[in-house]
Amino acid sequence: MEDGKFSAIGNDLGEADETIDLNGRLVLPPYVDSHVHLDYYFIGQNDKVKNQSGTLFEAIDLWNSYKEGTTKEEMKDRIRDAVNEVASYGTQYIRAQTDCTDPNLAGIKAAIEVRDELKDNITIQVVAFPQNGMYSYNKDGKSGRDLVEEALKLGADCVGGIPHNEWSPEDGNKSIKEIVRLAKKYDKLIDVHCDETDDVQARFVEVLNAEIMHQNYGKQTTASHTCSFGSADDAYAFRMMGLFRQSKMNFVSCPTENLFLQGRQDTYPKRRGLTRVKEFVDKGINVAFGQDSIVDLWYPAGSGNLMNILDNGLHATQLMREEDFPRNFDLVTYNGAELMRLDDVYGLDEGKPANFIVLDAPTVFEAQRRRAECLASVRNGEYLFNKKPREYETELDVDRKTK
Repeated sequence: MEDGKFSAIGNDLGEADETIDLNGRLVLPPYVDSHVHLDYYFIGQNDKVKNQSGTLFEAIDLWNSYKEGTTKEEMKDRIRDAVNEVASYGTQYIRAQTDCTDPNLAGIKAAIEVRDELKDNITIQVVAFPQNGMYSYNKDGKSGRDLVEEALKLGADCVGGIPHNEWSPEDGNKSIKEIVRLAKKYDKLIDVHCDETDDVQARFVEVLNAEIMHQNYGKQTTASHTCSFGSADDAYAFRMMGLFRQSKMNFVSCPTENLFLQGRQDTYPKRRGLTRVKEFVDKGINVAFGQDSIVDLWYPAGSGNLMNILDNGLHATQLMREEDFPRNFDLVTYNGAELMRLDDVYGLDEGKPANFIVLDAPTVFEAQRRRAECLASVRNGEYLFNKKPREYETELDVDRKTK
């Protein structure tokens, strides 16, 4: 590494000012959290609001009341705390889903300021996300759609949406067309909360895919969650996956949160609530994992540790075939970087920024099997953190005889 970039990669690279021996440990590009709500961080610990049903829709209603009167500084403190925890596990790239259905846009303003203040150490993309809907929300004469556009003018990086939370399929379809129109107008990326429901009639992913195909905007577009697609019949799914390959649209699955939230109306068999991650991987459709929530109204746990997200996701989606292990880390690294359009700066290549993490394992298989800890996170050739490996001393009486 030289001047904050990879100058050479290989063996026998010659003399260096400093050489660090990692003793055979695994080096990866930094984790990418493709979907996380930093502005909701730890509001689940507030005694005034409790999600009794554990459902997505009660959480939205509770948040709608909770956020009123929250100042930009309060939001900023919460977002900073969230970024610090997420980064402590080796994540250096974050796509922050940030609620903009607030006439004051406190969350958006806070997220943009934190993004700019921390840009040397953490890359954050701010999504203008209308949690209460583009057309089902209207307050002080401003609709969710109006606030999305205001957020884009302030500097948000992505256009968000939530068509399944609009009041009708017509409004949901209308929101998708407006999302794509705004993205093209302001030259922004798209990330839509799409069909985060078990209702198999929720097929807004089809509408989104068609619209971006018409507009040639697939690589810039991400459909997050798409839970209902995991419950759709196979004939429909087969047809749609062919169209997804044509459009080049990206997907994000949030394993822990959707395992927790979905299937609430099921008795047994109870659905997993996840999209068809395994099939996307097999068919070359770009899909990544995200944490989604950390101790908020939607999900009572979470830490931002993407090794935990990966571990849960691999189990839930059954990505443990022999051919899966070598590529599984892509779900929390390269695939997320692709949907964030980080092509020029991400990866272990000569000339790119010297950003990487070190895991306490010798191979990708061992790292996944043992849920290896991140020992170091390096940004532009400098440590963000550096931990000593854990040491264990275990004595086993090998001579003990059993009766």
